[in-house]
Amino acid sequence: MVVRLTDEEIAQLIQERKPLPTDFQSKFQIRRKRGHFERELDLRTPNGSDFQVILRQSLFNHLDFSVILAFRPQNSNYLFRLRRYNGKSHEHSNTIEGQTFYDFHIHHATERYQEIGAREDAFAEPTDRYADFQYAIRCMIRDCGFELPDEPQMPLFGELEP
Repeated sequence: MVVRLTDEEIAQLIQERKPLPTDFQSKFQIRRKRGHFERELDLRTPNGSDFQVILRQSLFNHLDFSVILAFRPQNSNYLFRLRRYNGKSHEHSNTIEGQTFYDFHIHHATERYQEIGAREDAFAEPTDRYADFQYAIRCMIRDCGFELPDEPQMPLFGELEP
């Protein structure tokens, strides 16, 4: 299934209110996959939108992680990656801009990368807003319309190992 969203639709989904339940940390399903741990949380908003938060962390390199917010269109199993907060573990290139860098970076879904047939979140910008997995999660929560419960549990997550 091919899903295409405009920049306006992407911005609306990112800013859509996403309240987290008090026990949201315990609701993440954990899996060990090829060299990393992965946690997933399905979330339905008051507007009826379905999202999935995906947290990945390498078993071997603490700078190799991804914190992902994905949208699942109605009646679909497809996950459209709206934002991805990556660690400093690999080089990234933006094809359209001809820019390459090696740093912590945030991927953004864009209409123009979809138009050239690239992954929706192929565009990324380097960032100094986080330098580890925990702070990448905090950035996503701040940036993407999440609402923490009244009594947040700190830290948000420990290591992903069960």
